[in-house]
Amino acid sequence: MGSATAWKRRIRTCRTWTCRIGAILALTQAAGAQAPQGDRKGGPTPSAPGAAVYFIDIKDGSILPRKPMIRFGLRNMGVAPAGSERMNAGHHHILVDVPTPPLDRPIPNDFNHLHFGAGQTEAEIELTPGEHTLQLLLADKDHIPHSPPVLSDVVKVRVAEAPAAGAEAAAPAARHSSPPGARVYFVQPRNGAVVPRKVTIRFGLVGMGVAPAGFDKANTGHHHLLIDAPLRSPNERIPNDFNHLHFGLGQTEAQVTLPLGTHTLQLVLADADHVPHVPPVVSETIKVLVTRNGRRPRVARHRDR
Repeated sequence: MGSATAWKRRIRTCRTWTCRIGAILALTQAAGAQAPQGDRKGGPTPSAPGAAVYFIDIKDGSILPRKPMIRFGLRNMGVAPAGSERMNAGHHHILVDVPTPPLDRPIPNDFNHLHFGAGQTEAEIELTPGEHTLQLLLADKDHIPHSPPVLSDVVKVRVAEAPAAGAEAAAPAARHSSPPGARVYFVQPRNGAVVPRKVTIRFGLVGMGVAPAGFDKANTGHHHLLIDAPLRSPNERIPNDFNHLHFGLGQTEAQVTLPLGTHTLQLVLADADHVPHVPPVVSETIKVLVTRNGRRPRVARHRDR
């Protein structure tokens, strides 16, 4: 009798622990199901209803060259440079081979988190041969994703070792001519100016019109700003990185962020494919000094004793 009672107690104990373990597992699964929803919350800037960002030219499984031109699609929102506070707008970022970062904090800025704070809607990036993942993420003036976040699906691509067949045919067949007397210049700042880290650059153009990238029209082009970099070759596409800023929307001014110190700036007009015209339409190279307050540093004066 005592033995039977002991067995009944053991069975009840096992049932109790089974219930407890089941409850713990259920709570764990519920927490796991809710985690992605919590991760979807972004920063303080709201996104527009129905906003979406997507890759225009590539899809999952695409085969790309080592330097592909990536074009960004955006629906129900506009593009504005970093630092520019505008409702229902943001600027693009490409995430390369990394998971989606925390969506309520500024997006890191490194080789895996590419920022396009000048308001670019396309970019030529460099990828190593092999498999890669790419994702687009829109962010506000402070590089913080919106709420809810506006991000694309992750696409897996393969970068070919050698240029893809027909790559030469895809290159521009001939450079576009610029009309006599065409020139581009800085309206602001002037050579030798002292500027703050976030400075507005205004572009002047004479003898030609402005057209967005991809829009092929005679005697037009779009602006590029070279920072601390010479024009590599007038026969090649202008790169798209921190030293070569593209303004493919047809902007005639932009707010850019520069490191402290002295920098050289030069403007270059380019055609629909980002290739300079013949002859090239380039500005003079100017030098600016970047300080924290945008004022020239005071020079300490020593009195004779």
